[in-house]
This record gives sequence, C-alpha cells and structure tokens, in this order.
Amino acid sequence: MITTLFFYYFSAATIVSAVLTVALRNPVQCGLALLSVLAHMAGFFVLLNAEFIAAIQVIVYAGAILILYLFVIMLLNLKSEERILHPRWALALFFIAIAAGELLILLLISPFAGKLGLVDPDTVAGVGHSHAVGLKLFSDYLLQFEIIGVFLLGAVIGAIVLAKSSQGMTRQ
Repeated sequence: MITTLFFYYFSAATIVSAVLTVALRNPVQCGLALLSVLAHMAGFFVLLNAEFIAAIQVIVYAGAILILYLFVIMLLNLKSEERILHPRWALALFFIAIAAGELLILLLISPFAGKLGLVDPDTVAGVGHSHAVGLKLFSDYLLQFEIIGVFLLGAVIGAIVLAKSSQGMTRQ
C-alpha cells in the first residue's frame, strides 16, 4: 500500500517537473526542474529495490552532469525575460489533460495491470549488485573507463579556458 502511494507521488512529481523543465523561460529554473526530475527518477529505482542504481543516478546525473549543464548556462550568460503564463497555456493544458486521460484509460484497461514481473527475486539477490558491477567495470571495461575520464578532464579544462577568455574579453 505504501509503495503504491510512493509510486503515485514519484509519478506526479516527475511529470510536473518534466513539464516545468521545458515550460519555464529562465534556464537556471529549468535546470532545477531537471534536478527534480532526476531525483524523483532515483526514487523509482529505490521502489524497484535497485538502491545502487538510484545512488548512481543521483551521483552521476543529478550531481555531475547537471552541474556541467548549469556551468554552461552560467558561462553563456543567457538573458531572457521572465514570462511564465503564455496565451497558449490553455491549449497546452487541454492536450495534456487529453493525453493524461488516455494514459489513465490505458493503465486501467491494460491486461498487464497489477501483474508482477517474471524475474525471480532470489536470482536478483544472488547476483550481488555493486560487487558485480565493480568487477565488470574495472576488469573488462577498464580502458573505456579511463578514456571517458580523460575526455571529461579535457571538457573541464576547455570550460575553464573558455571562461577565462570570455572574462578577458569583457574587461577590454
């Protein structure tokens, strides 16, 4: 019962945050709405008993990648007018209501509603989530892991160089 309530909460919060991500005009507010989407998606992973994947979701996506997005937004120094209500919001809300109604009908009439998955829980528990991922990552995919680290280091250095050169141009 409580997991059902959490599922509905995460669903509603994710949908509202996703709509705000694309509807808001201020880029920083869009980034914060995206942070809310990613955090609530991690909640779905917790409900699925995949705590390791939820932690990776928060650390990698909500932590590292979203911070890079916010750095780019701040480096670009985007100026936009704050206008939340748009004349087409009524039309957009109408189509959103129709899509939500169709989704609700689909979920209530679906032959798969309420059925559990076919995976045996004992099989999932025997795998050893984080240990197996760590062994695979640092044995079979070590080269790819190191190459991605070098690329990310290059991206950080490039962002610093661009920020320094743009600061020098504004002072002249």
